[in-house]
Amino acid sequence: MSEDEVEKWTREGRCKDLHMSPSCSSFEVLDPHDPVISRLATQLFKKTNDYLQGEMAAGQDHYNLLEEINRLTITKYADLRNLAVNLNKTLNEYNEMYNQQTKPLLEQIDKIEAQVSKFEVNAYRLDSYTKQLKARFKELEDK
Repeated sequence: MSEDEVEKWTREGRCKDLHMSPSCSSFEVLDPHDPVISRLATQLFKKTNDYLQGEMAAGQDHYNLLEEINRLTITKYADLRNLAVNLNKTLNEYNEMYNQQTKPLLEQIDKIEAQVSKFEVNAYRLDSYTKQLKARFKELEDK
């Protein structure tokens, strides 16, 4: 074969491929065909089907997992929200109790402490004065 013939042959082969309609097939039901090719094609289609079914099942499993995670997350956040609401309510009650009951008592304790400090200062001054009087009294007795 010359180069021109080869080029013509490849050009015609390309044109045939381009002009073939999609309905044309090398396999027709009533035409005799190779049983090995038929068996291999059947296996190919089965395995392709199994592969695609597996991919769809995996996608469905991922979707189901995400749905379950979302449900659990919603439940967890609802529980946390309820906990936060209850904590806020309890904290407000404790703040109110502190302002009504504990704060006045603490103020009284502060006043009492201030008075005790004054009494303590006066007691030390009185003790000092008593010691001075005692010292004078001894001086006068000794004379």
